[in-house]
Amino acid sequence: MNDESGIRRGRKYQQVLAGARDVFMADGFEGASVDTIAKRAGVSKATLYSYFADKRLLFMEVATCECGKQAAAAFDDLDMDAPPAEALRFAGTHLLGFLLSEFGQKVFRICVAETDRFPELGARFWESGPGLVERTLCRYFSRAKARGELAIDDHCLAAHQFAELCKAELFPRLVFGMQTEFTEAERARVIDGAVEMFLARYATR
Repeated sequence: MNDESGIRRGRKYQQVLAGARDVFMADGFEGASVDTIAKRAGVSKATLYSYFADKRLLFMEVATCECGKQAAAAFDDLDMDAPPAEALRFAGTHLLGFLLSEFGQKVFRICVAETDRFPELGARFWESGPGLVERTLCRYFSRAKARGELAIDDHCLAAHQFAELCKAELFPRLVFGMQTEFTEAERARVIDGAVEMFLARYATR
């Protein structure tokens, strides 16, 4: 039985999703064919269409599931009781790691390229990725503010400010094809700078 989005979650749902993930990551949305996806997933086209009514729905499900999985894996382990410097360094390291990963880059590029045609694609990507980061950091800021460690009035703005600080230098270099590999020292330099600047603005002591 299909849910309200037109997706059926049955016995071969994960199998179809795994095959689609491989093909979309290799060929992009436009280049991925339903025939290739079905072959990679080891199912017939009829079976694939019984789970997903069209390629757009299938891609949105792949992007949403994978982004949510990776974001949750990182932020589920965020210690809400840790001091700000420790918590922010943990969150920033995982955020930058995702942004610089091959998967993170491919999904970002595909979503940006296809958002004009499929506005809901960008919304789904936002909710499962940047939106999840925002919500998690806002919860942490509320706890840290209650402990008297941070003085933040607009938690959502602060969450996005920190995320942008974590993207400094390295993310633009990757987006524009200037650099594809980054050392631990390069990553640490950006995250340390982000944490220091953020705390200079919002820390109470």
